[in-house]
Amino acid sequence: MSMYFFGQSPGPLDAAAASGPAAATAPALATLSTSEDPLALRQELDSLRLEHTALRQAIYEAAQVQRRLCSPRELVWGEFEVAGEIFPVRHLSGDFFQVFDLGSSLALAVGDIAGKGFTAGLWHAHLIGLIQRAALRHSDPAAVAAEVNAELCGNPGEPPLTALFFARLDLQSEELVFCNAGLPSPLLFRRDAAPDVLDAGGPMLGALSTAQFSSASVTLHPGDMFLAYSDGVTECRNPGDEEFQSHRLSSAASALRGSTARQALFSTLGAVLDFAGSASPSDDLTLLVVRRSHHPAQRVPHEFPVFSLPLPPAPSSSEALKPPRRGRSSGQSG
Repeated sequence: MSMYFFGQSPGPLDAAAASGPAAATAPALATLSTSEDPLALRQELDSLRLEHTALRQAIYEAAQVQRRLCSPRELVWGEFEVAGEIFPVRHLSGDFFQVFDLGSSLALAVGDIAGKGFTAGLWHAHLIGLIQRAALRHSDPAAVAAEVNAELCGNPGEPPLTALFFARLDLQSEELVFCNAGLPSPLLFRRDAAPDVLDAGGPMLGALSTAQFSSASVTLHPGDMFLAYSDGVTECRNPGDEEFQSHRLSSAASALRGSTARQALFSTLGAVLDFAGSASPSDDLTLLVVRRSHHPAQRVPHEFPVFSLPLPPAPSSSEALKPPRRGRSSGQSG
């Protein structure tokens, strides 16, 4: 997806930028063969390497901003533990989650923007802003979904379809009031019982301006654990082209009853990646875990260890000007 600023004309790399830095450089490199001057060739190659370096740095910085928007990654508030993480397949993710304070309740959002990479990433901050604004205006999660849907359907910029699970966790009544608009149905694990499927809601956002949304509520008892996830989790494939599917997710999470939210989060992500084996995930993986413990606690929220694959720091200008090595390096993407 090309993006120009204040009348700027497209540059030689814009057409391929959405496919990543390596792809962005390739078309321009092909034009070098038209020149017979060795010095001119070297100067143009040096210029392309510097441009490639700048592009990599810009992508890396954008990925870090996006990561900070999805926070906090761990929160303990009273009897409730919250843990979330995104495992992007590209440097910019179309998935997101948000946990924010609404006074007497805690807002929980997990979303999946159609597409991946730059296109989905550009809508990321806008969607989060719409959700936060609607959550401050409405106490009913269904009304939040309806307002965000109306905003997307009325946007002339052709926004992508977005799946959203939005909930309010009341810290006094221990009720989770939720609306699921197109995301895979979250799971509620109770002690010694089959998981409940939380499917009340409506269609994906941005598809139909007249769409109707509903909400439902469940009470979280001590020891209960709630799990919301994007479709990249259940659709993750192994080398045999089998999908992880919801029954494997349910089995993996059921074995973690009694674990903390953090332990359940990373153990479940580990089960998905172990299943994938040598096969690279084709879609972003996002999980949000909420657990009610048996004893209240007060802790300051803090970050987890990074459980994603960020873009490595861009090389310095001197490194960029070094002659390329033969073959593919381990840091290149195909």
